[in-house]
Amino acid sequence: MDVQKNIKEIESQVDEAVKDVESSKSLYDIKMKFLGKSGAISSLMKNMKDVPPEERPTLGKLLNSLREWTEQKFSALEQKLREKELKKKIAAERVDVTMPAKAFPSGSHHPNTLIKDELVSIFSGMGFEVFEGPEIENDYYNFTALNTPADHPARDTQDTFYLSDSLLLRTQTSAGQIRVMENKKPPIKILSPGKVYRSDDDATHSPMFSQMEGLVVDKGITLCDLKGMLDEFARKIFGEDVKTRLRPSYFPFTEPSVEVDVSCFECGGKGCRLCKGTGWIEVLGAGMVNRRVLEGCGIDPDVYTGFAFGMGIERIAMLKYGINNMKLLFEGDVRFLRQFK
Repeated sequence: MDVQKNIKEIESQVDEAVKDVESSKSLYDIKMKFLGKSGAISSLMKNMKDVPPEERPTLGKLLNSLREWTEQKFSALEQKLREKELKKKIAAERVDVTMPAKAFPSGSHHPNTLIKDELVSIFSGMGFEVFEGPEIENDYYNFTALNTPADHPARDTQDTFYLSDSLLLRTQTSAGQIRVMENKKPPIKILSPGKVYRSDDDATHSPMFSQMEGLVVDKGITLCDLKGMLDEFARKIFGEDVKTRLRPSYFPFTEPSVEVDVSCFECGGKGCRLCKGTGWIEVLGAGMVNRRVLEGCGIDPDVYTGFAFGMGIERIAMLKYGINNMKLLFEGDVRFLRQFK
């Protein structure tokens, strides 16, 4: 009679427990409370060993019926709850395909990248190959092999970032030209873009900036070849009406050396704020490769000649896009970068 009484109590407890259940997880916890290994119904069935043998068949049927009834009840409820939860999930994840798509702003290339790609395209069209040397250089490739005297100011610590007595952050991509000439026989026609480092910082200079240098070595190369190539470069980058002029200068690794100006593309050479009233804008340095540099790389200067040129990518970008402060190129201001889509 006690077992029958317990069965009735468990039925009432089950009905009460599932009355307000809202989720399949909660239902599972309740199910384990009655049907789990240590649940109420399982405990009753374990206690059947204490029931007199003559009563076990009757009480066993009652317990089996209770277990079946409970399992069916939980199964039916679980089915309803899962259907309810599925509908709720579908409603929450519903997508209205007729609505317009969200617009995400598109990015753009950095002005430095735009200029670099344009320069590579221009010079590749003239037959130049791209070579990228290491940014950490030794003193030999950065200075000595480029005919830079031991007492030259560029070697001082106030101008160059030294990592050790012999290693430094390269101050020019010209070091890559030496590496190429040491390992390749003429004819040579290479373009060497990359980051360089100098201890300098103001509105038009940065401790780190991008440079692009070019080198041509072959038989019969003259300053006229350099001038013709620079004319083509200037027309492609600044406009068809732009002209170039060469002014004498000095660089240790070229002789003769020249500063290269272009006619002001803003005022057409009449004189304006950009060209400071002169009608000309300085854009790069160049010259014929010094005999000593060729000899040091194992190239006979009596057979081969060459020219080299170098320009700051930031400077070309500032001139072409009218940027008045170099720091704008490094700040990552989206308002500034958005203008170059």
